[in-house]
Amino acid sequence: MAARSSSGVRPFVLGCALLGTIGIFVREAHADPLTAAWFRCAFGLAGLTLWFVVRRQAYGLRLTRTSGPWVLVAGALMVLSWCLFFNAIERISTGVAIVLFQFQPMWMVVLGVLCLKESVGRRRVGAVSAAMIGLVFATGLVEHAADSGVRQGDGLGVVLCLVGALCTACAAIIARRLRDLPMGVLAWWQCAIGTLTLWVWPMRHGWPALGASWLWLAGLGIVHTALAYTLMYSGMARLNTGRIALLQFVYPAVAIVIDRLVFGQHLSGLQLAGIAVISIAVGYAERAPRR
Repeated sequence: MAARSSSGVRPFVLGCALLGTIGIFVREAHADPLTAAWFRCAFGLAGLTLWFVVRRQAYGLRLTRTSGPWVLVAGALMVLSWCLFFNAIERISTGVAIVLFQFQPMWMVVLGVLCLKESVGRRRVGAVSAAMIGLVFATGLVEHAADSGVRQGDGLGVVLCLVGALCTACAAIIARRLRDLPMGVLAWWQCAIGTLTLWVWPMRHGWPALGASWLWLAGLGIVHTALAYTLMYSGMARLNTGRIALLQFVYPAVAIVIDRLVFGQHLSGLQLAGIAVISIAVGYAERAPRR
């Protein structure tokens, strides 16, 4: 069991790290948020479909009476979480939205105990709490709140973030239940649902100009959806909820570092300390003695 759990760390962490670079593709695509979300699903669906066809595993996409409802619910929850996030950042600042969305690890811990009857342990609960505090520091909100202030918006924005985080956590719990599905099936259905439900937005609000924008959007779908979520779901099937909740802090940590390296955003001492707290918390819990 320990070997199975350890084998899930690499694909999950790699998937989270890939998601951390998504900001580069979103900025370079210069597309409306929901239009980018549709392209993300559409190109992801195309990439995963080609992958299944080449490997002659398309038969694995057929849903059974047992797994079908769970797969559809998980896919719908992920698409809903994306839409909730995009709507939330219109009401509250992006930094606040990111922090609120990272409440997901706590939802994971709670759902793991209630739904999967897993024992998390005080050590992991403490590590997740410490990592969340480090994330708040790493975003720079503490320092900039006094200067520019947090943009005042409807309290609905906060609710949207928390509900979106809950949707993502529920989808992760479902992925744990569907551990016997072939790799990539859950991500394929997630992309299929998003493609069918979000196509109205670019149809009504216009398509991006042909050229480099489409290439960045293609990368958004193939790399940050098809590949990243396939790796993450593959890892989730082998990890308990406590480790998933903790390891997914790799995503925001990488995103913050990318902002510094690629976009030249200065990181203060407090932000660097926040990243260090996240790293220490993850390392501490991963080195903890496990049965």
